[in-house]
Amino acid sequence: MLLRSTPARRAPRSKAAQVPTLSPADALECSAAMPTQYSGTPNQRSLADRPTVPALRTMPTDSTPDSTPPGSLPSDPPYMTRGSARYRRASIALFCAGFGIFSMLYCVQPLLPLLSEYWQVTPAQSSLSVSVTTAALAFSIIGIGMHADRVDRKVLMSAALMLGVLCTFAVALSPSWPALIGLRLLEGVVLGGAPAVAMAYLAEEVHAQSLGFAMGLYVGGTAIGGMSGRVLTGLAADFFGWRVALGVAASAALIAGLVFVKLLPPSTHFNKRQGNAGSLFKTLVAEARNTALLRLLALAFLVMGSFVSIYNYASFRLGAPPYSLSQTAIGAIFVVYLLGSGASTAFGRLADRFGRRPVLLAGASVMAAGVLLTLSAPLALIILGIAVMTVGFFGAHSVASATVGRVARGPKAQAASLYLLSYYLGSSVLGSLGGTFYRIAGWPGVVGMVTAALLLAVVTMAWPSRTAGAPPKHPGHA
Repeated sequence: MLLRSTPARRAPRSKAAQVPTLSPADALECSAAMPTQYSGTPNQRSLADRPTVPALRTMPTDSTPDSTPPGSLPSDPPYMTRGSARYRRASIALFCAGFGIFSMLYCVQPLLPLLSEYWQVTPAQSSLSVSVTTAALAFSIIGIGMHADRVDRKVLMSAALMLGVLCTFAVALSPSWPALIGLRLLEGVVLGGAPAVAMAYLAEEVHAQSLGFAMGLYVGGTAIGGMSGRVLTGLAADFFGWRVALGVAASAALIAGLVFVKLLPPSTHFNKRQGNAGSLFKTLVAEARNTALLRLLALAFLVMGSFVSIYNYASFRLGAPPYSLSQTAIGAIFVVYLLGSGASTAFGRLADRFGRRPVLLAGASVMAAGVLLTLSAPLALIILGIAVMTVGFFGAHSVASATVGRVARGPKAQAASLYLLSYYLGSSVLGSLGGTFYRIAGWPGVVGMVTAALLLAVVTMAWPSRTAGAPPKHPGHA
């Protein structure tokens, strides 16, 4: 006689032991602050600054190494929790991804004077080696993001990193200036595959209570990668020339990419589905009259364009008499980029206390003050001015990106994508336009253009608005 076994009944969990999680569709909302980080400590952080979370799905708060959501079968793959081996591997892997992406993206910036001299092109033309890449990245993030759900997360990110490494090596071997620009454009396209899905991977695979630290490591990797790419190439160019310098940057990114491929756990909660390009168009139409969001998009365009313009052409000024700094010294100046980490946190706390609009105005004003300080003759004051501008930029950007989800009327993930598009387009357009001003009027011309852009940013944010910077009606919702 066969006995039919009865499955053991699972003890019900209390409602207090469950917390909501991010769904994959909301992941890009967190990436609006791609080069930024959350402000304040967990206890100080405003609920309004945290990603808006759908309330339909819940996950347990067990402190086990990996947690299984209630209602799932015991055989279902668990979510990563802080302290588990899979969580550590994923965090390190995503840090390496951020490092590799942004080291390749900006590795040519300190080399612009060398490229201008070698290829006999103007400063504005040499800046295209940065501008075309960031423009391609901006559109690629949106294009790939709409269709990224058709391809496995790890496969897509790994392909983006490795193809980016190949493009960087190819740029180092460019036979002509048009070929170099074409390869840099292609590099921006392929690199867009990693930022487009990195946050989605974390949102899908990591327990909600462990998500912040993992995302912080990824963001930290982007900042350190952006700085390291500039410093490494500046140092190598002094001894071996620009081609070897780019080879060094590509090699560093290759190592980071291999670590990423080796450590990143495969996706276990990813479900393939068709992308929806029409939803982005609907968002554009819906947000066309949202003045609060449009101002943030304008701010992103203006402050990022100003920031990149100063860094692009400071290399030309400091490499020429009377300073005649070496490529190593010019690259070392980019270390002030690290000030952005502390600035984003400090400005975030100020925004919680005084409101977002005053802090956004302060960030743009601090940038303008730093830019004007670079008109001074002493080298120390020039470097101080660049540092002050950097603090103002990261402060304004961190607060603006955290505000996007609060003022968006449509899907927050797509509003975040629009913010990133404006952000990188500003880098491309103003970054190249600054070269024309440098050719016509030298460094004062660049300062004049950037100051005008920053004043426009101040006026844009100072104009009265009913929604900009206002607290949400309900905590955690725009």
